[in-house]
Amino acid sequence: MRKSLILIVSMAALSIPAAAAAPPFETAARIAYMIDLSSGAVLYDKGGETRMPPASMAKMMTTHIAFNLLKKGELKLGQLCQVRPETWQKWHGPEAGSTMFLSPGEQVSVENLLHGIVTLSGNDASVVLAECVAGTEPAFAALMNQEAKRLGMNDSNFGNSNGWPDEGVTYTTAKDLTTLARNTIESTPDLYKKFYTVQSFTWGKTMGSGQAITQANRNPLLGRVPGADGLKTGHTDEAGYGFTGSAEQGGRRIIMVVAGLGSFNQRIEESVKFMDWGFRAWKSQPLFKAGQKVAAAKVQLGSDDEVAVVAPRDLAVTLPSGAAADIRVKVVYDGPIKAPIAKGQHVADLVVSTPDTPPQTMPLAAAEAVGEAGFFGRIWAGLTSLFG
Repeated sequence: MRKSLILIVSMAALSIPAAAAAPPFETAARIAYMIDLSSGAVLYDKGGETRMPPASMAKMMTTHIAFNLLKKGELKLGQLCQVRPETWQKWHGPEAGSTMFLSPGEQVSVENLLHGIVTLSGNDASVVLAECVAGTEPAFAALMNQEAKRLGMNDSNFGNSNGWPDEGVTYTTAKDLTTLARNTIESTPDLYKKFYTVQSFTWGKTMGSGQAITQANRNPLLGRVPGADGLKTGHTDEAGYGFTGSAEQGGRRIIMVVAGLGSFNQRIEESVKFMDWGFRAWKSQPLFKAGQKVAAAKVQLGSDDEVAVVAPRDLAVTLPSGAAADIRVKVVYDGPIKAPIAKGQHVADLVVSTPDTPPQTMPLAAAEAVGEAGFFGRIWAGLTSLFG
């Protein structure tokens, strides 16, 4: 049974002034979406659930899978991958789009391929890594779709590793891209920082003079927005110019997506303007500190009758800058929660409602482990349930 505990939140305790309307924003992007990870609040939604071709933003999933394999030890940064002649033949030259300038038969480390994917947006690098991990690109695409399903990316499908147009087989939504970006940032933070913040990368040599080829990261926020550190651009004639980006300022992390823009320069302008708006027009209002008790939840067949639920991290509500009021906070859980319960287990959600935003939902965790009730405890619980 879904239970809700209504918490009375003091206006004075939160020091929140009078209400203000949600701040307006206009963009030339056909699709635009923004969330604040500190609260889970959706700050802007223009076609966020509209299916679209991701172009090279699909490489975020290729990178995400590699990061997870590295985290589990099933892939090593120093592991060498060979560039198959057939792969090189297909993914070199002007018609093959962005390239890392790999050579046929070349042995390239996973680490360098990831730089080639993230920084250079190399279509060749994506396919070489996919073949190295799964044997074939279709087999790797199957892994991409398994992971999309696990993450709840219900409006996404991947037919290849690099987002190359494939007659509509590969598609996603801005909302799903934010889900993917969030999971990469939160589940593999060290690898995220290591690869997504690199501003340029050198690989390959020019024909004739043999000069090393250095290419800049196309991320339009790097060097333009404080705290920007990811993620990925995309462009095809079909998709237009798009970008999934993230930045962190003052403990607030924002993820944004824009898509369907008309030019390289327009993507820069709209991306910077959008992210600046996210930080300027909205503020984060602290609610609970990490480890702070929020409420108590009933436990079924446990060694204790209830468990304290706490904030697993600093929790805050996102509000329009300058004001907001009438905050309503409730704890929601499926209860009573069945034992055993592990310390730190996600057992409830904090749902925060304001007049100017959709509900903002944040996870709550068990403060302590709760074991199963003993034999007599289960009997007593059964009798209590029978006569209660």
